[in-house]
Formats: sequence, C-alpha cells, structure tokens
Amino acid sequence: MSQVLRQHAEQQFAEELEALRKVDDRPRPPNWKLSPWAVLQYLMGGKLDNGFEVTPKYIGNPRLMEIAVSTLATDRALLLYGVPGTAKSWVSEHLSAAVSGDSTMLVQGTAGTSEEQLRYGWNYAQLLAHGPSEQALIPSPLVHAMKLGKIARIEELTRIPADVQDTLITVLSEKTLPVPELGTEVQAVQGFSVIATANNRDKGVNELSSALKRRFNTVVLPVPASQDEEVQIVTKRVAEQGRALALPAEPPALQEVRRVVQIFRELRNGQTEDGKSVRVKSPSSTLSTAEAISVINSGMALAGHFGDGVLRAGDVASGLLGAVIKDPVQDTVVWKEYLETVVKERSDWKDLYRACREQL
Repeated sequence: MSQVLRQHAEQQFAEELEALRKVDDRPRPPNWKLSPWAVLQYLMGGKLDNGFEVTPKYIGNPRLMEIAVSTLATDRALLLYGVPGTAKSWVSEHLSAAVSGDSTMLVQGTAGTSEEQLRYGWNYAQLLAHGPSEQALIPSPLVHAMKLGKIARIEELTRIPADVQDTLITVLSEKTLPVPELGTEVQAVQGFSVIATANNRDKGVNELSSALKRRFNTVVLPVPASQDEEVQIVTKRVAEQGRALALPAEPPALQEVRRVVQIFRELRNGQTEDGKSVRVKSPSSTLSTAEAISVINSGMALAGHFGDGVLRAGDVASGLLGAVIKDPVQDTVVWKEYLETVVKERSDWKDLYRACREQL
C-alpha cells in the first residue's frame, strides 16, 4: 500500500497524543480528548513526568497558545490572524488534533467558496426524485463538526465573499444551523467550536463584518521575534519534511539555513541585521518563514537528486530567486540591488553571491 504524502496531525503525532492522554488527569471540557493543560503541552512541547519528550509544534510566545486554547474551552470561536507564513494553519490543525482528535473537518476558503460549502448542499438526483429529505441533504464539514461536538476549521476566511462569511453568524451566536427546507435545524453538540485563519496581505481580501468579528476571539500570530527563533523553526520543519519526502540529501548545514533566514528578514524588514543597519528596499513578495522552509527543501531536492547530497549555495540560489522575485520588473531591481550592496560585501557569502548572480 502506498504511503500518503502528508499525514494528518493526529496520525503523524499519534504517539505523543497517546502519551499525553496517559498522564493527563486534569479536568477536560465535554468531548475534548485532552485537557487544556495537555493541549498546551502538545503545542509547546517539553518533557512529561514519565520522561516522554513531546516535540514543540509552535515556537513562540506560549501566552498566545494559552489564549487560543482557553478560547476553545468557552463558547467563543477562535480567529488566528497574521501575515502569511506565521503558522496559522499549522496551529489550527494541531489544535484540532489535540482537542478533537480529528483535524479533517476543514473548509478551504477561496474567492469561489459558496454558501453551500459552509452550510449544506443537496443530492439533486434524490431531490428531484423524492423532494427535500434528510437523505438528499449533503452536510458540510461544519455541520459534521456540530453534530459530533468537534472543531471545524475554516482556512483563509477573508478570501471568502462577505455575504458567504456572514453565514457563520447564526452558527457562532446561536450554536444552531436552520434547515428551512426540512423545517428543522442542526444543533451543536458540546465540544463544537470553529477555528478560522485569516491574513491581511493577500490580494482579494474581504474584510469581516463587525457582527462576525464579535463572534471571534482574535489571536494575532506574529512573525518570529528573532533570527535565532526563526532559524529554529526552519531547521525543525525542514528536518520533518525531509523525512516525510524521503529527500536523498543530508540535513542542511546551520550556516545555509541561517543565511536564507537572514536574507528573508532583511528584505522583509527593510534593513540589515548585522549591526550596520543598512537600509534596503523590500520586494512585493511576503518572504515568510514558510517560504524559507520551501527554499531549503527545494535546495535539498536539487542537492540530493542532481548533486552530491550536500546543500550548497548553488542549490539555494534558485529557490531564493523564485521566492523573492514575484514581480519580474520591480522585484528584480530590488534583488539585484540587495545582492550588490549587501551580499557582495560579506566576505563569507561570496559563494552565495556568485550563485545568485549566475541565476539572473
């Protein structure tokens, strides 16, 4: 049997979740698989009393995760907000896995997301043959979560048209979803909640109405506070994805990871981080932590399949070019200027400078 490309969080970390269940003797809200304390432990990582090591899923301020977990223990929905690449979807998935043991009740928001995808649809063959009935109704992941008392996830909420977004107001305030065609309703079982993610940097953002905003408790996930913290995140995720993808390359040297992260932070913040505080122009691209992970993974694939298995500057350069240059005119000018004024001047970055110039 073929192995799946990407396991759900509750599958990939089943051993950790089971270990936490065995030691978790604290009170649990209805239908929660773990107590709020154990959910936080799962997210932040650490050693349990029995010596079992839980890996961190979120590297950052633990207070933010405490607020997120405690929100789900109330009747409020949770909105994870921030710029792209700040681990919103990652945190959403792991929260659902720890609380409900199921992270699959997902609605992916797009400009084409319809009201039926949030509420319910119909099997039109059944509808035409027998009229509206329970058998003809096709429940959405949100309805499944309501019936089972689990967490529903809505990704990229601000990508969904505003009139469709407001479909959630009744569900979040009344904990019920009317089905007028059947003269009935779906009532949420205890344990049900919604985790939504949103960012304000995407094109086509639809602002949330004030009525919908009031139904959410918003937690803003920031970009990593320091370079060391971002390097730690990238190193951890690259190692995990490298194993999952079976990339035939050695784990990248810390130097290469640190250089990619430093480039991203400098271009993102508009100044260098080496103490000289040289001003640099920022490109139109987001240059998130998630993109830094992709650059390193892409380089590892090149090194493993077309090199000697060791990640080098030449393997990283093409990924950097693709991540930085989204606008072929404006971003190319910014990237060339950064190479000449910053990268070229660093004596230990000569190999990266040459590799990047060759790619242009």
